[in-house]
Amino acid sequence: MKKISMVFIIMVMGVILFSSGCSHTQKDNSETSNDTTMVQAAPPAYGGFESQVAWGKHLVAIGGCHDCHTPKKMGPHGPEDNLDIALSGSPSQLPLPVIDRKDIESKGLMVMGNSLSFVGPWGVSYAANLTSDTTTGIGNWTIEQFKNVFKTGKYGGAPGGRDLLPPMPWQNVAQMTDEELEAVFAYLQSTKPVHNIVPQPQLPVLAMTK
Repeated sequence: MKKISMVFIIMVMGVILFSSGCSHTQKDNSETSNDTTMVQAAPPAYGGFESQVAWGKHLVAIGGCHDCHTPKKMGPHGPEDNLDIALSGSPSQLPLPVIDRKDIESKGLMVMGNSLSFVGPWGVSYAANLTSDTTTGIGNWTIEQFKNVFKTGKYGGAPGGRDLLPPMPWQNVAQMTDEELEAVFAYLQSTKPVHNIVPQPQLPVLAMTK
């Protein structure tokens, strides 16, 4: 009888030890699985692109920056971006389109010229030079200055600077994350510098006649 009891006790202890070992194994596997999941869930660096500059180039392209800041040339299918002077803004030597500004302003319309000039109720605005040129572009800007442009809506990012004018959608750009803005800035700083002095904006004709 004692032999049977001893055998029973040994069997019970074996089951307990085996169950305990399985429990630890399952816990270890669970922790390993969680660690793997956490690693996989981490967002890819640079939006999945190979570099910050490449990510910034992508953001500039899908953001439509070339539409307003890259001069156009006539191609086989009509106007197309002149990438030789990409993002250099409104060419200084091209005149405004011949229009009745007073009529345009009074009707609340907007007209875009081939010189990347924009006429509307706010007056006349010109697309800025975004290239890395240090005298006429943004080559000597800091990243904080660049971010402040979209935080404040002021040209140059200075609190006392002039307001950014339509059609610049700075409020939309302000929704970008700091990482996205930093990528855009990195790309713009890598562009070919184009020396182009963009004209200063003009007041509305209606305001000047009052």
